[in-house]
Amino acid sequence: MKKLFTTLSNIWKIQELKERILFTLLILLVYRFVSHVVLPGVDPTALGENEKSGLLGLLDMFAGGSFSRVSILALGVMPYISASIVVQLLGIAVPSFQKMQKEGESGRKKMNQITRYLTVAITIVQSVGYVKTQIVDPHPAAILIASPTLFYVLAVTVLTAGTLFVMWLGEKITDKGIGNGTSLIIMVGIIARLPVAISQEFSARVGSASEGGGPVALVLEIVALFAVVMFTILIVQGVRKVPVQYAKKIVGNRQFGGVRQYIPLKVNAAGVMPIIFAQALMFIPGALMSFAPSLQGSWLIQFSNTTSLAYSLTFAFLIIAFTFFYTAITVNPTQMSDDMKKNGGFIPGVKPGFATSSFIDDVISKITFPGAVFLAIIAILPSLAVKFGIKQEFAHFFGGTSLLILVGVVLDTLQQIESYLLMRHYDGLMKTGRVTGRTGVPAASSNAAL
Repeated sequence: MKKLFTTLSNIWKIQELKERILFTLLILLVYRFVSHVVLPGVDPTALGENEKSGLLGLLDMFAGGSFSRVSILALGVMPYISASIVVQLLGIAVPSFQKMQKEGESGRKKMNQITRYLTVAITIVQSVGYVKTQIVDPHPAAILIASPTLFYVLAVTVLTAGTLFVMWLGEKITDKGIGNGTSLIIMVGIIARLPVAISQEFSARVGSASEGGGPVALVLEIVALFAVVMFTILIVQGVRKVPVQYAKKIVGNRQFGGVRQYIPLKVNAAGVMPIIFAQALMFIPGALMSFAPSLQGSWLIQFSNTTSLAYSLTFAFLIIAFTFFYTAITVNPTQMSDDMKKNGGFIPGVKPGFATSSFIDDVISKITFPGAVFLAIIAILPSLAVKFGIKQEFAHFFGGTSLLILVGVVLDTLQQIESYLLMRHYDGLMKTGRVTGRTGVPAASSNAAL
C-alpha cells in the first residue's frame, strides 16, 4: 500500500503528466455534462422509460445512456468508429489506400481527413434513422415542433454536430491528454452505466433475499466478475515471443547488432473486431423479423434470443471464424520476414526469406486458435450470466465488447503513465513488473482494438 501511495505522489511530481491527466479529466467531465442535454424540440417528460436491449442496448452502453435519453450526443462516437473501421478495411483491400498508409505522416493526415468526411456521411444517415425509429414513431407526443420537416432538419443537424463534437473531444485528449481519446470516451460511457447496473443487481439480490439469494449471491457475483476480468487481462496481454538474432556489425570502433530481441506475437491480435463483426451478423435475423412479421414464428426466433443455445453456439463460431480472418488480413508474415532480412535479423534455426515467413505464419496459426476460443468464451459470458439469474444490465460487464474495451483502455492508459514515470527515473506502477504487451509491438505484428 505504501508503494502505491508513493507511486501516486510521483505522478503528481511530474508537471507535464499532471497537466495531461487534469486536462483529460476536464474533457471527460465536459463530455458527461453535455451528454445529459436533451435534443432541442423534444419533451423529455413525454419520453418515459426508454430502456434499450440488443444492439440498441449495446449502443446505449457505449454512449453512456445518451442514446436512451435522446441527448444531443445520442449517437456518441460510434459513427466515427464505424468510419475508422471502413477506412482501415479499405487500407487492406484498396491499393490507393495502401499507398497512403505507406506515405508516413502525410498519408496519415489524408486518411484521417477521409475518416472525418465519412463520419459526417454516416452520422447523417444514422441520425435520420434514429429520429424516426426512436423519437417520431414511438413518442410522437414528445415532439414540440409542429413542422415535421423542420424537426427532422434540426434534429439531424444537432445530432451530427454532437458526434463531431465528441470526435473533437477525443482528438484533444489524444493530443493534449494522456492519449487514446476516443477509447477513453467509450470507456467512460461504459463505466457510467456501472452504478446503475450494480444498484439494480443489489436490489434484485438483497431487496428480496428470499428470491434473489441475498448478500451471499451478490458477493459471489462480484468474485466471479473479478475472475472474468483477470481472465480477460490474461488474453489481452498474452503474447508469444519469437526470438530474433541480429547480425553483428562493426563500424569504426563501435559495434552494432549482435543482440537477441523478440517479436511479441499477440494471442488476440484481432482485438474486439471479431465480436463486432459477429454481432453485426447476429442482428440480421431480428431485423428480418421486424421487416417481415410472418417470420416471427419461424426458426429465426432462436437466433434473436441472446440467451438461447443456438444463438450462443452460432455467435461463438462466427467469432472464431472472424478472428482467423481478421488476423490473416492484418498480420503479414511476409512483410515481417522482409523487414527482418533488411535489418540483418533472423530467427535462430530458421532460414531467412520464405522459411521465416512460413515459421511466423505457423506460430500465428497455433496461437490464434486458443485466442479465438477464449475470445468466444468471453463474448458469450453475458448470456450465461443472464441464464444464472443476473440482471441484463449487470451481465454486460461479464464479457463481450464492453469488457474487452474496458480492459484494453485501462491497460493502455496505465502503460502511458508508466512510460512517463520511467522516463523521469521513477518506479513504475507495478511492484514486480511493468505494464507490457499493449505497446512496443512492431506495426506488422500488432493491431489496436479501437
